Amino acid sequence: MRRLENHHAIVTGGGTGIGAAIARALGAEGAKLTLVGRRRDKLEEVAGEFDAFVAPADVTVRKEVDAAFALAREAQGPVTILVNNAGAAAGMPFAKVTEAFWRDIMAVNLDGMFHCCQAALPDLLAAPAGRIVTIASMAGLHGFAYASPYIAAKHGAVGLTRALAAEYGRGNLRVNAVCPGFVDTDMTVQSVSNIAAKTGRSEETAREELARLNPSGRLIVPEEVAAAVLDLVVSERNGETVEIA
Repeated sequence: MRRLENHHAIVTGGGTGIGAAIARALGAEGAKLTLVGRRRDKLEEVAGEFDAFVAPADVTVRKEVDAAFALAREAQGPVTILVNNAGAAAGMPFAKVTEAFWRDIMAVNLDGMFHCCQAALPDLLAAPAGRIVTIASMAGLHGFAYASPYIAAKHGAVGLTRALAAEYGRGNLRVNAVCPGFVDTDMTVQSVSNIAAKTGRSEETAREELARLNPSGRLIVPEEVAAAVLDLVVSERNGETVEIA
């Protein structure tokens, strides 16, 4: 028997990159899947690989999250696994950070996690083995220049993970986070382009510099993050932050 049969997993940001890799890993273990994200076309591309349900929503908007989770529950049954993967990265000097920019980064990386955790919580608490895994970041454990809103949001995601693990860990719900370094995804491609445009460096040089920030000296691939998520989902570990860099 595959390890996640009889489970229903919701993966946010499930249409591209890390989210798509996580969906494939959980689906390969038998989980029923719901993919949540803003772009229906990207979600349907991934869902077409297996029998996944698509529920488009912007995780920063609570009404959309509640509606998407209700549709997911109706289609696939109660939620037993929640993977908070939706996120966005952008940087600038702290002195230039506007209130609107700050709020946008917080909304995607932290508020979205809050909305999804609350929307799934009744199901997760009722499940024999409920699981929340949040894709935070190496930035949630360390500090970097020129990315203060993102750093703050990811530290918040790690903190919320630890708080929920402490509050619900005596029952059947386990809450953990994966903290990748720079991953070879479209988000990193955009970061490379921005660095090249602002500094005059070549994109190849900018990519190499980001890779060197990872202790491994290379960019992480999405499948490595997916493997860490699967490992946490099938374990009894609680309140952990798994760094992959």
